[in-house]
Amino acid sequence: MKRRIFLGLTATTTGAVLLPQRVLSTNSSAAHKPTRVIVLGAGFAGLAAALKLHDEKVDFCVLESRGRAGGRVFTHLIDTAQDLRVELGAEWVGESHQEIQKLCQRFDIELLNNQFKADLSFRGEYKKTDEWSFTQDWKKKLDGLLGQFKHLTSAQQLSLDRMDWWRFLVNNGIPDDDLFLRELLDSTDFGESIRHVSAFAAMSEYADSSPNNEMDYKMNGGNATLAHKIMEHIGPEKIKLGRHVANIHQQNDKVKVTCENGEVYEGDRLICSIPTFALSKIKWTPALPEAKVSAIDGLQYARINKHAVQFGQRFWPREDFDIITDAPAHYLYHATKNQPGASGALISYSTGDKADLFALSSPQIHQKMIFEALQPLDEAATFYQKSVNYYWGSDAYSRGSYAVYGKGQWFTLRKILSEPFQNIHFAGEHIADWQGFMEGAVATGAAAAEAALA
Repeated sequence: MKRRIFLGLTATTTGAVLLPQRVLSTNSSAAHKPTRVIVLGAGFAGLAAALKLHDEKVDFCVLESRGRAGGRVFTHLIDTAQDLRVELGAEWVGESHQEIQKLCQRFDIELLNNQFKADLSFRGEYKKTDEWSFTQDWKKKLDGLLGQFKHLTSAQQLSLDRMDWWRFLVNNGIPDDDLFLRELLDSTDFGESIRHVSAFAAMSEYADSSPNNEMDYKMNGGNATLAHKIMEHIGPEKIKLGRHVANIHQQNDKVKVTCENGEVYEGDRLICSIPTFALSKIKWTPALPEAKVSAIDGLQYARINKHAVQFGQRFWPREDFDIITDAPAHYLYHATKNQPGASGALISYSTGDKADLFALSSPQIHQKMIFEALQPLDEAATFYQKSVNYYWGSDAYSRGSYAVYGKGQWFTLRKILSEPFQNIHFAGEHIADWQGFMEGAVATGAAAAEAALA
């Protein structure tokens, strides 16, 4: 059984069933196999689509607005001399993420353990990982609720989707202190407050994930290694960087893409793997269906700020160190785990309003926030060297890190966004079963290519 998708589950109250993309297609052009496919976006969804097309020996090209491939996978070399790399974008490969693990095996990329054990700094108290937990009665109750999740009826699932995660927890009697902790912890999963997240999306996140909530592995050399390997395999010349798409015109079973620089690309099919913000900036002829435009406008992306800080000495107590805090720096973890060297880096991962606050502050305030969050360890200021900040909320192409499905959106917007439009198929983590993960991106990219070739 796929995560978040159940047999007989209705996508809307009218009884429409959520089906794979290929079944939803009503393209009259599907009668012939395409000879050339255009892929928009060289993130992991677009690269997975291109790889599938390459394997099937179908001609293609990939158009990417950024000056690099990888999209929201963004490995940064923070120290050239020591070859220390941090992830300013997507971080984790989960134990359950089969498709991306297959790609890593195919391209001989080692997956390194990237699990952590969290300390807690909360209300002025510092507690080590084995010194804090949720109350036992609440843990037992939540475990029971999660265990019942796969047995929910369609009506119960739809009802959950119409409620936010905060309200669900409160309605089920969560103690106040546990509620505050869940806000701190769960907001790092969704990128926004639990008051903004569909209870169904949240329940499925915790009911179906690995024990570490899919925070299990990272690619040796950085997650961008996979993007580079795929590029080398399919041919770097197939990926056109710095191409900003202005217009997409469909006519007579053909798709014509015009870029802002005047270049024109034509094909039989198009796979659109870009975030909805970038998608909304394109002029479409004929126009996208009104329902799809409304869905594009209705989907929010998480405000996440990643602030990587390099220290001359790894003064934190262990390699698998992380700490959740009620300070603006929010959540900090060892970003150079498994990488040799005397120095190392921690990343501050802040979400929602905290991310806004952090991103808009000066470098001096950034430093103060980091030192405040690490105050229990006492030595942050002594070993501080440098930092780099990336705020996904102001990213020119996505305006956020990954999609956040709010109340009533999982069974409505997601279905609409995934539906093909004439000769165009859609992909990306935002319509994935494993939404918000690299796994979701590669799975939908390959599926879109398969649908385009059907």
